[in-house]
Amino acid sequence: MSAQSSNESGQTPTASGSSSRASERALPSDVHPESLSRVPIVRREETDEDGKRVYDILMGPQTRTLAGLQGPYGIWLHSPLLAEKLLATSQHLRYQNDLGRRLTELATLVVARELDHQFEWTAHEPAALRDGLEQKIIDIVKYRRDPAGLGEKETAIIRMGRELFQQKKVSSATYAEAVRLFGIKGVVNLSALMAHYTMIGMMLNTFDQQLHEGWKPLLPMP
Repeated sequence: MSAQSSNESGQTPTASGSSSRASERALPSDVHPESLSRVPIVRREETDEDGKRVYDILMGPQTRTLAGLQGPYGIWLHSPLLAEKLLATSQHLRYQNDLGRRLTELATLVVARELDHQFEWTAHEPAALRDGLEQKIIDIVKYRRDPAGLGEKETAIIRMGRELFQQKKVSSATYAEAVRLFGIKGVVNLSALMAHYTMIGMMLNTFDQQLHEGWKPLLPMP
């Protein structure tokens, strides 16, 4: 999907046409109204050959972008070769791991909640719903409720993520349960998925990425 098409988030991340609307918003002085971040939109025609090649990969339909150029991809394109490598990792973790889409989105939401990251949460909650994650489970993560009573896998993902962020480690009991449910390979992939979205969150924070025009903030903030 291109940066100018609707996508699986259920919202429409446009780059063109958003500048005039964004200019009406109270944006920070160092945020570009078109990119909604501290770096400008990368124009394909202004890049070198590597930049054009990577631009076409990132904006192709196979990436299933949630945010187009007003999000991680728009930031990554300022370093095209890095963007290419990050995209390969992102696509593997999102679509090719053994968790399946529903549990992958659950893990992503756990990261977004623990980071109190409005952009990541608002982009991923609609996608999680569409991938079959129940609103009840989303609300347990959103409002930091006890996951007792959920399925074993859902509970393990929530507890592992909360321990990683709140205690900076995973307890022996939580680790053993995760290995029982997902296997060692699965826990490697799950921890990599959480680390990946932590990295994305830090990059979005560095460049002060703002929510898209028309996106309603979905995450209650402390």
